[in-house]
Order: sequence, then C-alpha cells, then structure tokens
Amino acid sequence: MAGDEAGTPGEGCIASLFTSARSAAHWLGFGRELLAEYDSEGLRFLQGFRAFLGTVATFALIWTYGVDGGWSSVLEDGLTKLFMAPLVLIVAGPLVITGFIFYAPKETRPWLRGQLKFPLMTVGAYLGLPLLILSGTAGMWWLIFTYISEWKFGLIVGPLLSLFLSFWLAVGLIWLAVFLFFASGVVARTAFNTGVVHPMLPAVFTTLVVWTLNAVSLGDGLPNGPLYVKIAAFLGGPLSVTALSAWELYVLRTRHGVRIRGVSAA
Repeated sequence: MAGDEAGTPGEGCIASLFTSARSAAHWLGFGRELLAEYDSEGLRFLQGFRAFLGTVATFALIWTYGVDGGWSSVLEDGLTKLFMAPLVLIVAGPLVITGFIFYAPKETRPWLRGQLKFPLMTVGAYLGLPLLILSGTAGMWWLIFTYISEWKFGLIVGPLLSLFLSFWLAVGLIWLAVFLFFASGVVARTAFNTGVVHPMLPAVFTTLVVWTLNAVSLGDGLPNGPLYVKIAAFLGGPLSVTALSAWELYVLRTRHGVRIRGVSAA
C-alpha cells in the first residue's frame, strides 16, 4: 500500500537526519570535483583497502598479544589520539603546506597561495561546525539546569520546555556524530582538499602528517608481542601510507604530467 511504501513519519525523520548529516559531510569533498581530471577509482579503492587492512591488523594484534590495561586501555588510547590528531594537524599542517609552496617554482607560488582558501574552508567547516553545535548544546544545558530545572517557568511549562530542549539536544548530538563519522573519511581521503592547491599536495601532506602523528604516539610505547611484531605494528601504517602516496605521485607524474617543480598545477 502507498502508506507502507512511504514509511512512518518517525522513519522519515530519522532518514532525513542521517541523510542531511551525510550530505553535509560529503560536501567537504568538493575538491574531488575541482580535480576530476586527476581522480582515480583505483586510488580510492587502495585507500579504502589500506584502511580496512589497518583495522584488521590492529584487532589481530590485540587479540593475539593483548594490550596493557585491556580493552579499556585501547579505548583511552584511541580517544587520546582522536584529540591529538587535530593538534598535530594544526602544528604540522601549515608547516608542510608552507614548505611545499616554497619548494614550488617561484612563478607559481602566488597562485598556490591563492588556492589556500579552499583547504581553509574545509578545515573551518570540519572543526567549526562541531564547535558550533557543541557550544549551542552547552548553552542549552546551562539554560535547562539554571532556569528550567528550578521551575522558574511554572510547574507545567518548565518540565515540558525541558523535555522539548532535551529532545533537540539529543537530535543535534546524533546529527553531529553521523556528520563526524562520514566527514572524517572525506577529509582523510582528500587531505582537507589540499589537492586544489596542487594535485600532488594531498599525498605529500598525508605522508608527513602520518609520520609526525606516529612519532608523537611513540610516547605511549609499542604494543605487546615479539620485537618484529612491535616494529611491524609501529611502521606498518606509515609505510603503507607512504607507499600509496608514492604510487599516487607516480601516477600524477607519468599519466598527467604533473610535477611540483616544472609543470604548473594551473
């Protein structure tokens, strides 16, 4: 029946919530449209395959050799890296991009600097939108606990308003979680749309940032297991990223004639 095909209003609202969050996240990948001539299905497949292998390898190591502190330690370590990654990007990212631009031919540097607005837009949306939502959430919670919870709006209006605001708080946080889930994958693949500055910049940017993050994470120590397993666990991720980036640079150079010095990205 037509009513069954349309679904219930609740299902439609949930679907709209997830769809809008996913659409907002996918917008962050606008750099792929600007670099359509350099896009590669094979490259996207390898990037996804590398991420899958990295996840499988991590769980295999934990299952076989365990970790100090158990799975709770894994969660704490993951949360630490989650907050550490943006700090590394904030410090290392501008240094990598600045070095890349200075390495490029002098006549192309003004054009490259002009294109920096696109990565800045991506970073601003990726970090700014969550901060905006979280700030609004904190403000609404303050409003609920400071005024509404003390029944300053009346015995009936207060609880109803509190329930209404709490519902929209939950909706906003769910939307943010879905957005970050999809957006993290988009910005990882596009390296915050740095390819709009130069097609080769994402590969260089990703490689250097991954090695930097790995070096910072070394302070937590290596995983349990034999020495060769520890070394493989520590170097496996950065080396796979480096190999993939080297292949990407090779394809751009041989198939499209793109070079950092020589052929301009314009």
